[in-house]
Amino acid sequence: MPALNLRIAALLLACAPLHALAFAPSDADKRFQAIYEKEWTWRQEQTGQADEDTDTSGDNTRLPDVGAPAQQARLKVWEQVLKDLDGIDPAQLSAENRINLAIYRPQVENLAAEVRLRAYEMPFNSDSSFWSNLSFMARRQMKTADDYRAYASRLRDVPRHFDQHIANMRAGLARGFTVPRAVLDGRDVSIAAVAELKDPEQSAFYAPYRKMPARIPAAEQEALRKEARAAIREHVVPAFGTLLTFFRTEYVPKARTTLAAEAMPGGKDFYAQQIREYTTLDLSAEQIHRIGLEEVARIRAEMQEVIEQTGFKGTFAEFLTFLRTDPQFYAKTPQQLLDRAAWISKRVDGEVGKFIGTLPRGRFTIVEVPADIAPFWTAGRGGLGTYWLNTYDLPSRPLYNLPALTLHESSPGHSLQAALAQEQGEQPAFRRDNYISAYGEGWALYTEKLGKEMGIYETPYEDFGRLTYEMWRAARLVIDTGVHHKGWSRDQALAYLRDHTALSEHEVTTEVDRYISWPGQALSYKLGEIAIVRLRAEAERELGPKFDIKAFHDAVLKQGSVTLPVLESQIRAFIAASKAGPAKAAAAAP
Repeated sequence: MPALNLRIAALLLACAPLHALAFAPSDADKRFQAIYEKEWTWRQEQTGQADEDTDTSGDNTRLPDVGAPAQQARLKVWEQVLKDLDGIDPAQLSAENRINLAIYRPQVENLAAEVRLRAYEMPFNSDSSFWSNLSFMARRQMKTADDYRAYASRLRDVPRHFDQHIANMRAGLARGFTVPRAVLDGRDVSIAAVAELKDPEQSAFYAPYRKMPARIPAAEQEALRKEARAAIREHVVPAFGTLLTFFRTEYVPKARTTLAAEAMPGGKDFYAQQIREYTTLDLSAEQIHRIGLEEVARIRAEMQEVIEQTGFKGTFAEFLTFLRTDPQFYAKTPQQLLDRAAWISKRVDGEVGKFIGTLPRGRFTIVEVPADIAPFWTAGRGGLGTYWLNTYDLPSRPLYNLPALTLHESSPGHSLQAALAQEQGEQPAFRRDNYISAYGEGWALYTEKLGKEMGIYETPYEDFGRLTYEMWRAARLVIDTGVHHKGWSRDQALAYLRDHTALSEHEVTTEVDRYISWPGQALSYKLGEIAIVRLRAEAERELGPKFDIKAFHDAVLKQGSVTLPVLESQIRAFIAASKAGPAKAAAAAP
């Protein structure tokens, strides 16, 4: 952690609880606000786009410029922002802005580091890609003819956008900075699905035109549909065809044969930065590996206790085989899986208010993962307004895992947290609209454990599913650092996840390939959850009978998305205020 960040952290621990006092903005506050508001507005103009979690594309008529010159130009802006921040004394900021600075500075540091390390030369992994994320633009609500025209303009810009990505990937190939060859087989399916499209109206990109707002006159609707069909046929499909040819004839044959991030040019710095970005902590790969091994051993003992509750008499390995093969644990149709997830989420609705004081107004829906990306996606994913559930290959989607998955991805996990973050109107946009993985994934994993207190797990098998999901995240700490730092093979990583969890073979494979191709991201879940569990235990110990579970969860969730050091400082401020009495606790609420 940079020295200035340590200084900010020290000030956070010493500062008065948030909102405990009213401050007139100082000159430092005004300068800081001007810096982040200007940079944030510029950032949205530069990088606004759609993905599975958000859509910041707005009314842009072009997709982001991802070419190397534009990337380097952004780096200069972020480096200047960091210099400007150096000129602000955190001690002169209000309590609110000390928190904001402690969140904003690492955000900009990470953006600058990504460009400095030329991470844009590897713009996809086995789980997510720029070409698949592009289709999520089609889910944006369009209300006017101008919205549709801007969308069609973005579709016509796909060839330029893809050509820039291809140029960046060629530069990555030239220096050995690529996704490993071992995880690339079959990843061209989602490209081919569009490249080989014959009818534009069958494209996911055409979805917004199937039901258009009645306020748009019928004749204009037809003109807009004609524009979309031409954009898809003449621009989108050929661009995907070019990308498919490049992927098959250049990228896959020339991709590196190593697995470890540290084996790439500049790989040690790259992996260290990935750890810093995704965990928000100053931990080494060795430290994280040891934490993972300790967590794996602890959870394994809890698993054995649950197995005994089921009455199963075989070995641990035999129990895993039983769970993976017995038909009672699997849905027979996609709709059955969706229905069960909906039932679980409604049961959560009846309990969540007993554990969280402030609930969001925003709601979420449950949607099947699109067929073109489902084979390589995780079991589910949640975000603002949507819980994506993967119904591909039903024998790999056990029902005993579904309660934990639903808690994590929808409520009280990602969908609830994202909605609350959006509704924190007093917070700056860089907090409301940004996602810090260690906090967001840590909270979502914590809610899986909270589901036990809520009574969501109805059988020992579902409770074992909860533990297998926790073990899955603990094993990630071991596997990610094992592959990228210790030189583990793919088979070694597969065996470790297979032997320690009840995940299906399909999930074991897709998950390990995800960790291989996306260094560091998998570390955020368990480290974030460990922090929240530790802080709750501290609050319970310090407050005794004064501990209020709803108030504690409100204190965690009202932060928006924050780094783990900031979360720790804020929860300790909450504990101190709660000791002083309800009035001061309310005043300390962020």
